[in-house]
Amino acid sequence: MDPSVTPGAYREQLWTALLRARACAYPLPPHGHHPNFSRARQAARELLAHPQVAGLRTLIVGPDRVLAPLRKLALEAGVTLYVPHQKRVAQHGQVWYWRLTSPAGARLSAMPGVGEPALYVPGRAGLEGAQAAVLGSVAVGRDGARLGKGFGWGARGLGLGLPEFTLAHPLMLSPTLPCPADSRVALIGTPDGVLEPATP
Repeated sequence: MDPSVTPGAYREQLWTALLRARACAYPLPPHGHHPNFSRARQAARELLAHPQVAGLRTLIVGPDRVLAPLRKLALEAGVTLYVPHQKRVAQHGQVWYWRLTSPAGARLSAMPGVGEPALYVPGRAGLEGAQAAVLGSVAVGRDGARLGKGFGWGARGLGLGLPEFTLAHPLMLSPTLPCPADSRVALIGTPDGVLEPATP
């Protein structure tokens, strides 16, 4: 880890590298977002086919555009999803989610029409059956260290005691992060396969 590299500076470096390489799509520029990188659909396929994921029937998945292909593929395979509600805000650690079972709910704009609101209350039920979570990233170390966009849902991981996974473009990967991580992931789906970080 390089003490001279801040998480903010490293995010800027990665966002700019992806933009210059034309390796991401809308929303552009990718700055301030979990980048919607090219071949994200293939990365989603790789992750969902991994033996540690293929048998899971209920996932928590972030609302990011880059995770839309994963949401669609998972819903088409009969997986139940919980996706954080973008306009309904709770307090004191509580979070509203959409519970989704229809592939029509993969897009954020369609969720109000097909989703069922579910409130997560810390220490109580609310995300029934959830087995793992998939979060967006800006940078990921091959050791499992994850750096998100720095704010919003899942910024520091979810802290639910569930395995957390992410997707990444090759340009977003490094052996280790040069700055402190936001959270750690158990699997990294890439367009070329799934990386399995060693348990720290």
